[in-house]
Order: sequence, then structure tokens, then C-alpha cells
Amino acid sequence: ILGVRDIHADHAASHIGKAQGIVTCLRATPYHCSRQKVFLPMDICMSHGVSQEDFIRGKQEKNVRDVIYDIASQAHIHLEHVR
Repeated sequence: ILGVRDIHADHAASHIGKAQGIVTCLRATPYHCSRQKVFLPMDICMSHGVSQEDFIRGKQEKNVRDVIYDIASQAHIHLEHVR
């Protein structure tokens, strides 16, 4: 947008965009669940034994929190790449 032509800036912007997308998805999870939709990665959910129904029903068990933590950790990894 600003006319910056730098591969390092492009790389940083890519990671920032990925982190922001992940965080936006997490923040929107309660809204989507209230409408019977789950847009979280099922492979991570399955690795913790969590189903879409667990999110839709608003369960607060440790395995549900672990899914959120793992997904948030991915956003954190992208921010670390930027730094």
C-alpha cells in the first residue's frame, strides 16, 4: 500500500496478517458458536478430544481451553517470527 518494496517487510506483513487472522477467528468463536457454527481447525480439536458440539454447548473444560491455547500459540509463533 505504501509502495515499500522490501522482502523483509513483506515477510513481516505476512506473519502479522496470519496472526491477526488467527486471533480474529478466536475472538469470533463465541459469536459463531451461538449460531451453531465452528470455524476452528478440526485436527487440533480432535487431538484434544473436543468436538464441535463442545464449543456450541459452551463447555469450559480443560480440553476445550487447551484447543484455544494451542490455536492462540500459533498466532504467538507468527508474532515471534515478526520480531
